[in-house]
Amino acid sequence: MTASTIEIMNKGMKCLTDHMGVVEAEQFISVIIRERFDYTKWQREFFDPKKPEEISREATEFERSHPYTGDAVRL
Repeated sequence: MTASTIEIMNKGMKCLTDHMGVVEAEQFISVIIRERFDYTKWQREFFDPKKPEEISREATEFERSHPYTGDAVRL
């Protein structure tokens, strides 16, 4: 089942406010809108210079420092 636009927006806002707080979530959204942020371009600039091994290593390090505990937030 595909989520509707409203469902995706609600999940995104919940994630932002849960992790950043309401004020910083609003600031983040303002920056994205004001700067005409292009997520695809950002991804390319961030990931293209990296070798697959580097991305794998970073993902492994992240998983080790943020282990799954079975208590994931259900949105």
